[in-house]
Amino acid sequence: MTRVWLEFFACVAAIGLGGYQLARYADLIAAKWRLSRNWIGLVLMATVTSLPELVTGASSVVLADAPDIAVGNVLGACVFNLFVLGAVDLAFRSGSVFHSPNRGHVLTAAFAILMFALVGFNLMLGDRGIGLAIGHVGLYSVLIVALYAGAVRALYRFERATPDRSIPQDTRPAMTRRQVMTRYAGWAALVFAGAIWLPFVAERLADGMGWTRTFVGTLFVAVVTTLPETVTTLSALRMGAVDLAIGNLLGSSLFNVLILALDDLLFLRGPLLSHVSPLHVFSTFSAAAMAAVAIAGWVVRPPGRVLRLAGWVSLLLIALYLANAMVLLLHGPNG
Repeated sequence: MTRVWLEFFACVAAIGLGGYQLARYADLIAAKWRLSRNWIGLVLMATVTSLPELVTGASSVVLADAPDIAVGNVLGACVFNLFVLGAVDLAFRSGSVFHSPNRGHVLTAAFAILMFALVGFNLMLGDRGIGLAIGHVGLYSVLIVALYAGAVRALYRFERATPDRSIPQDTRPAMTRRQVMTRYAGWAALVFAGAIWLPFVAERLADGMGWTRTFVGTLFVAVVTTLPETVTTLSALRMGAVDLAIGNLLGSSLFNVLILALDDLLFLRGPLLSHVSPLHVFSTFSAAAMAAVAIAGWVVRPPGRVLRLAGWVSLLLIALYLANAMVLLLHGPNG
């Protein structure tokens, strides 16, 4: 097991370092092409930092034949992103991340709830042998793609209507666009390598430790593949770019659900959500509840902190994440 753990931490290092560099060069791309930080956080950076989930999911269903790892990774990443949203409030001492005036965060979280609900509903149908499919692909995948496209369009129109578009400053004016894109691709290759190996390590880790694949996929794999989002969020907060940090986490959650549609397409044995543990429903509805709590936070904007640590919104997000983890650990002996 020592070798397996060493391989696991090697994947952590590759994805964490690569994800940090990807975020830096994505911000440079925004500066070179004159794109706003808000749009980068909501769409482009969220897509970039979700590369590990994309590669790991595809690798899980195509190469490792581990659909529970794929689904657990995606849903666990969504739950973990929202957990990070609450956790960073502990570190953000200049105020609260829920005091942001940007209404686009509420719009993103609302679309996320719709997509989580769609996935949860079809997980329950799949557990009962009910489901509509087009060939081997579930109809829900088509709806997921449609919802994601609708969310991107709505966010784009909201961005266009927002007068205070924050465009990042070009910190490396001597670098050409081609140089930025080349270095971006190099770091993306490192993340790709770590992410494609991760499901195989997770399989052996689950077998060696006696853990369920649902638990491993939702917690361990999800935590590793969300390292780019976590690192990017913390970096953005250190720069004072609160909206960039929030947009990255919420946008990543939207893109993660879209990954399920791609995994469904690649999984040839039938609709993906009909071949996985029903325990994933807990993660799905935990994510939906956490997104709803976040919306409440941005609407109410709690003024104080509990014990001077964090607001009730952040504490509730953290509690929901821990409750979801406990359910998966205790109720999946044969996952």
